[in-house]
Amino acid sequence: MDPYSAEGELINIHNHFHQGQYQQVVDFDTSSFSPDNALPARVLQLRARIALGQADDVLAQVRGNSEPELAAIAALAEQSLGKTDSALQAIETLAASAADNVTVQVVGAIVLQAAGKSEEALALLSQHQASLEAVALIVQIQLQQNRTDLAIKEVSAARRWAQDSLLVNLAESWVGLRVGGEKYQQAFYVYEELAQAPSTTSIRTLVSQAVCELHLGRLEEAQAALEQALKKEPEYVEAIANMLVLNVINGSDDSELTASLRKSDPNHQMLVDLEEKSALFDKVATKYSAKVAS
Repeated sequence: MDPYSAEGELINIHNHFHQGQYQQVVDFDTSSFSPDNALPARVLQLRARIALGQADDVLAQVRGNSEPELAAIAALAEQSLGKTDSALQAIETLAASAADNVTVQVVGAIVLQAAGKSEEALALLSQHQASLEAVALIVQIQLQQNRTDLAIKEVSAARRWAQDSLLVNLAESWVGLRVGGEKYQQAFYVYEELAQAPSTTSIRTLVSQAVCELHLGRLEEAQAALEQALKKEPEYVEAIANMLVLNVINGSDDSELTASLRKSDPNHQMLVDLEEKSALFDKVATKYSAKVAS
């Protein structure tokens, strides 16, 4: 039996992870899991702890471990701590020796993509054997490359064998947000269902719901979802960034939110883009001089 199928024993902890419910993953009781699933469950819990900001503790636990799965987790922890060079070296070594390992494929691709090595990440992921998480990462990378056409094909192919899996629904929603039109509403339904149910709600699902609301022009609803997310975690950067977008759309003062985003994540992509565009504007503006009407 596939441990990630609807009847498999990893399905709930796996879904918690991909819904962004990281504390629930850490607290999940895995004592009844079969020996074959003990390590995959531990990997999810370690990844959840890294997502919760506990990379130092995770690295201390797994550093020097020879198992490919835990060696990959050590690299992910290092990457999270800013130790990019050593993380990349570790992943490149693992990719050469254990490229058929699904954890190496997925975690390795995360580290490679974070370092800007998209083609290497895709090459590693391409070796997966029916891994929905690998599919989801492939779709994310293709969307970042503005290859929506490839992302659509990837999701369509996965839908044929994964049917109504959570990860397929999420990947289809990411693509829908890029395609736009009626796809905005379809993506909204996925995130609304996750965000509203107590068993599946998380900060990530609330922010995703708000993004859909923004695209649909429902600004009050988007604000409500973002306020709920920020109430749960005031320093969650994606909630801050999207609230900043909402304020700009509303014509409200954005200085406080900009300062808050800069404090939480000085290198956030939105700030980087704003600085680049501001510099380009200033460069172009120097070519023109003001004319005074006579």
